[in-house]
Amino acid sequence: MDVHATGATAVRGALQGLSQQEADARRRRGEGNTAVSRSSRSYAQILRTNVFSSFNLVLFGIGVALLALGRVNDAVVSVGLGLVNAAISAVQEIRAKRKLDRLQLLSRSTVTVVRDTRDVQVPPEEVVRGDVLHVRPGDQVIVDGPVLDGGRIEADESLLTGESDAQVKKSGDDLLSGSFCVGGEGHQLARDVGAASYASRLTADARRASTDTTPLQRRIAFVVRLVICLVVLMSGAILAQAALEGFTLVRVVQTTAVLSGLVPYGLFFLIAVAYTVGAAKSGGRGALVQQVNAVESMSNVDVVCTDKTGTLTTGRLSLAEVVPLGGRAAADVERLVGSMARSTAAANLTTSALAAALPGDPCPVREEIPFSSSLRWSAVRTDDGVVVLGAPDVLAPHLSGAPLTGVVGERVAQGLRVLVAARAADPLAPLRDGTGRPRLPALEPLAVVALADELRPQVRETIGRFLADGVAVKVVSGDDPRTVAALARQAGLDGAEPVHGADLDGLSDPELDTVVARTTVFGRIAPEQKERLVGALRRQGRYVAMLGDGVNDARALKAAQVGVAMRSGSAVTRDVADIVLTEDSLAALVPARQEGRRIISGIATSMQVFLARVATQGLVILAVTMLGLGFPYSPAQVGLTLLTVGLPTLFLTMWARPEPPDRHLLANLGRFVIPAALVTAAAGVAVYAYHYTSLLAGPPSGEVPADFVARFEDWTGVSADDAGFSEAVATIGAQTALSTFVSYAAFLLLLFLKPPSRLFASWTRPDGDRRPAVLVAVLVATFTAGLVMPWFTGYFGLTDAAEPVFATVLPALVLWFVVLTAAYRFRLLDRALGLALLAEPDTSRR
Repeated sequence: MDVHATGATAVRGALQGLSQQEADARRRRGEGNTAVSRSSRSYAQILRTNVFSSFNLVLFGIGVALLALGRVNDAVVSVGLGLVNAAISAVQEIRAKRKLDRLQLLSRSTVTVVRDTRDVQVPPEEVVRGDVLHVRPGDQVIVDGPVLDGGRIEADESLLTGESDAQVKKSGDDLLSGSFCVGGEGHQLARDVGAASYASRLTADARRASTDTTPLQRRIAFVVRLVICLVVLMSGAILAQAALEGFTLVRVVQTTAVLSGLVPYGLFFLIAVAYTVGAAKSGGRGALVQQVNAVESMSNVDVVCTDKTGTLTTGRLSLAEVVPLGGRAAADVERLVGSMARSTAAANLTTSALAAALPGDPCPVREEIPFSSSLRWSAVRTDDGVVVLGAPDVLAPHLSGAPLTGVVGERVAQGLRVLVAARAADPLAPLRDGTGRPRLPALEPLAVVALADELRPQVRETIGRFLADGVAVKVVSGDDPRTVAALARQAGLDGAEPVHGADLDGLSDPELDTVVARTTVFGRIAPEQKERLVGALRRQGRYVAMLGDGVNDARALKAAQVGVAMRSGSAVTRDVADIVLTEDSLAALVPARQEGRRIISGIATSMQVFLARVATQGLVILAVTMLGLGFPYSPAQVGLTLLTVGLPTLFLTMWARPEPPDRHLLANLGRFVIPAALVTAAAGVAVYAYHYTSLLAGPPSGEVPADFVARFEDWTGVSADDAGFSEAVATIGAQTALSTFVSYAAFLLLLFLKPPSRLFASWTRPDGDRRPAVLVAVLVATFTAGLVMPWFTGYFGLTDAAEPVFATVLPALVLWFVVLTAAYRFRLLDRALGLALLAEPDTSRR
């Protein structure tokens, strides 16, 4: 053990602590301050779950069969996408596991314990039950236990309870792990250590929670499940027919590979990429995204719950006003109060603010009573007398003159922290009683001092943006409701009728829902109540973002759909949050919200492209199979979707513009996808049937050139002497024509989604972005060039480009364009199937 002695101070009596041998023995018995256990899933379990999913197992089986049959290209294309998605999912979950495993509430700095009657410094995990810890100002408490005899410690528990005032802990009072010593000094007995401590229990609670899926993720999951069900039904029928017709094993395996490829798992890959890019952009603007789907979630948020101290405010105080009393000169009073603030040895937020704002010089202090939350006043004695600074209600019984109720009440109503500065009527009056306890002498009031919480920069502007966008803002704080309400008004919120946390304890869930719906400001709220408030909002169908900085906010952050932490807050809150504001600025949430809307817009467009491809392929497979014209695709040809769908959707998602989430996304998907799939499939089946029957009939002369036969033997793997050679030739020739037509149609379909001119503006209006048109031109040129390159056609299972192919594909494309334009422009499907009843007409359409 790396233990470094820091002093030879003997600790007498009960404070002598454990010996090193006793500490080692207790650690061996399991009584050490061991951190809470790590997340339950191991790396092996994560990999096994993601790689060997039910879908991937089907793909792996198909891949093994194809390899065994010598179809290497088909095997690679079939299993590649599944492996890519598995890798992305596994990497994301491993990242989340590592983040959770690093989750610790307590700092890693050393602590001081008494060992062998000496103060020594040890790492936190070396502390054992029964140890005596020496606690000084600035130390973080790492275990739970009472203050020992003679100790008096002021503990800042704001990160635990939200209460901003320090709490005085005397002998026998419990110190909680996670709090900080801000004043006094003493010893603590380590009673609850490790997993039993308050900090560890909070950490375990935070780890137990899980992240919500977003509305877009749920919709995509629904679409994918629906497609899987349809593919399973279709696969059963087609494979049954194949068995009856005596298809070869190779054909059965290839057919299975094609059908399994209809499932649009590429959508998950696209979402992962979009989320990652969005997270990177938001991180550069001050919002570090720790859960990638949080960027999209922010665009759905319609209510923001925020703590006060540390979130709306900086945690610092500023001087608002000094009101002289008794006809005293303002300059004299301000210098006197400023000198007192500079002279105190136990500086705090109040004295620091006064010293920064008021003139004065430090004076030699003869006696000092430091401020504490139990006294609520402080005093210094100098050669010029005694000056006292304290809460008005505490000083009131000792003040001479008229009551200060009016001047104090007026400023309290403004949300200011009000203190009274006074001078002892007798300069020699004692500040302690006979037992040494502090006491107030008779006082003469000097001034009323008003201090204000300092709002963070851009808070007003950010809240104004939220309210303008229809996002409600609620302040949920552990401070006094009146103070919180006044601060909320400064930030631009209506803080009328704040609710005290005690008023919520006896409410049922329906009663709580009513109160939460109508209230903006909540004060004296306990951590459990924050979590309950978030639950009430969620029951009302609200999409909640919770902002906080303290440990007391951690459970509420996990209960909300989006948890947002401040960088300056506690470690546990940062680690459980979905988003961390790296500059402690709420303003960073505005661009994050816009980025989320951009992602939703891009993914929605990509879903249209993906589903149009899936529906088209499914319809073509059904129609061609029913016509008995062979199977229209090979696994290698399905790989063309990387060029026709994968690359286009990647760029369209990157180029998307922020738009509000579409509440009728699924209905609008149907309005676009169904006409595109029907028209494309009908034209594609016609092209396929024409070429299949033409090739099956053979050339009119009845003679086939030898080089032609040799090439088809190489493409089909079937000898010209075999009975099935004609069918193999007809199939691969028709597949080439079909793949060529469907690929060009897929490229042109992008122009319907992002029209460069009014010629293509039958589905939606042009938005002025020319990049999609340039992308289509590049993709068309690339694909056309590939059709004359043997390596390209060979890899994707196509024949060389031939004049008969283009002689049918080009006229089919013109007819396809005319019919699809009419279907969109006149909403033929809406009228035929009543889709207008499923979604209101989109005003962005033409």
